[in-house]
Amino acid sequence: MYLNHSRGFSDRSARIGNGRSPRRPSRLPYALIAVGCALVLFIAAVVGYVNRSVDVELNGQKTAVRVGSTLQNLIDDQELTDTYDAGDLLAVDDSVLKRHGGEKLSVKVDGKRIKQGKWDSRELEGGEKVTVKDGRNTYEKHEVQATVIEPKLKVEGTGAIEYVQTWGVQGRSEVWVGEQSGKTQDRGEVVPATDCVVACASVAPKGNEKYVALTFDEGPSGATKQILQVLKEKGVTATFFLSGDAVEASSATAKAIVDAGCEIGSNSYSDDSLKGQDREAVREQITKGTEAIKSATGVKTMLLRAPYAAFDEQNWIDAMDLVSAVVSWNIDSGDWLLNGADEQVSTVLDSVTPGNIVLLTDRDECAEQTLEALPQIIDGLIADGYKIVTLSDLVKTDTSLSKKLTSLTKVTMPKDAVFPQLAEDDDTTE
Repeated sequence: MYLNHSRGFSDRSARIGNGRSPRRPSRLPYALIAVGCALVLFIAAVVGYVNRSVDVELNGQKTAVRVGSTLQNLIDDQELTDTYDAGDLLAVDDSVLKRHGGEKLSVKVDGKRIKQGKWDSRELEGGEKVTVKDGRNTYEKHEVQATVIEPKLKVEGTGAIEYVQTWGVQGRSEVWVGEQSGKTQDRGEVVPATDCVVACASVAPKGNEKYVALTFDEGPSGATKQILQVLKEKGVTATFFLSGDAVEASSATAKAIVDAGCEIGSNSYSDDSLKGQDREAVREQITKGTEAIKSATGVKTMLLRAPYAAFDEQNWIDAMDLVSAVVSWNIDSGDWLLNGADEQVSTVLDSVTPGNIVLLTDRDECAEQTLEALPQIIDGLIADGYKIVTLSDLVKTDTSLSKKLTSLTKVTMPKDAVFPQLAEDDDTTE
């Protein structure tokens, strides 16, 4: 026994001496268990998140839905098709073809109508306001025979400044032919035309403050630079309506007007009246005038004073996209009559009221008289408390007008606008 024990001891000692340690239990199973538990918890969390509930407002009441639910899910879960009635299917003459054959439900999300075909694709994320009501009546499939309704031109008000207040937009009338009923029905004016309105107004400065605008026609002339010198010495500016042909003959003088800080508009190309001319001729006169001014001064203006202030309804129809405003005057100084400077001065000073536009002529024939009268007119106006400004600045003094006529020199015709037609004369008599 002793020998056996000693031998056993010796064997163990030998093993220890050989550098071998006793085997320990493996930790791998525990690690796998931990990873598995974590994975289970993660999957549970993901599933819980994906299937979480969110609140939407259904007809004013808070309602819980699973996130990602569609409108169709909401409608089915709340049994809304049993709560609300479908609309009727109507013939083109509004008679009922099929009771409850129309729209199933009327559904809106955040105020936007959602068609039935999109209910099963419109997901709810929470926070939406869903409105469900009875379905609307719908019409049978039908052929539409449409007729365009052209807008008419209306001219409203009185005054020296004319501008497009409302652009004309086409309307539409329709005749429907039902596929199921076979009926034909005139639906009348389904989209009303918007008539074009040209407004006429004079300037009424806020608080009746004393503002006035001096304007010169037909330039530039040989006297233009002298007129500019008078304006500079008096510390005022004016508005010059330039003739295109005169600008071409004296482009440097036209540029000098702009450099002096004065405003420019067009007096058309030549001194021919636009009334009675055809559309092409009217547009050519206006376009050539503005192009000549742009070439000489670098300024593109759409402000027009028609020769002789003659611009009628047909002219507006032909060229309203080319002019921002058509301006005449409140006071004609009469300088073109050549009645003498004193007469010209008294005509202006005895007639002026706040917001007036004064007509003067920048023409060689009137030059001597105009240059004599102009300093007196300016001095008299200033002495009476008037501030002399450009036309654009004059319009700005009128709170109401400046909101409607935001730019006196620029305009853009809207894409959906069209040129109107003349309104038919009312020849009805009793």
